[in-house]
Amino acid sequence: MPPGHPDAIRLHGRVLDGAGNPVPDALIEIWQADPAGRVVREPGSLHRDGFTFTGWGRCGTDNTGHYSFTTLRPGPTAPGAAAYVAVTVFARGLLNRLFTRAYLPAEESVLAADPLLSSVDPARRGTLVAAADEHGFAFDIRLQGEDETVFLTYPRH
Repeated sequence: MPPGHPDAIRLHGRVLDGAGNPVPDALIEIWQADPAGRVVREPGSLHRDGFTFTGWGRCGTDNTGHYSFTTLRPGPTAPGAAAYVAVTVFARGLLNRLFTRAYLPAEESVLAADPLLSSVDPARRGTLVAAADEHGFAFDIRLQGEDETVFLTYPRH
């Protein structure tokens, strides 16, 4: 999605190790629904032309561990669910990729009703919710240590 698109949002943040140091060589992938909550399932949806919404993106971190995506605000994929961006992290030292979600800020009642988010320990839920800032939405990913991001497991993974 071009940054100048009228409905574009920016999802950005840093990938940090257990000591809080930036991870300069991580790779972040995002998958998300479109603004109406539909997941793109068209063949070839990973091909990028800079204008067509595909629901997918990939970005490496810079020397400060920072990443950034320009995308559209996702819609909820089901009644009672909160809007989120699925995030996959690849980084040195990881034997396998990590999965998490970046929920967009919403009313507390919307976040509390989300089936997955409500299943997470209340003390750790904040690690899954992006924060609005002057650039869009900030979502830092902490690989371990204090305030470690909640990571998800999937069957057969």
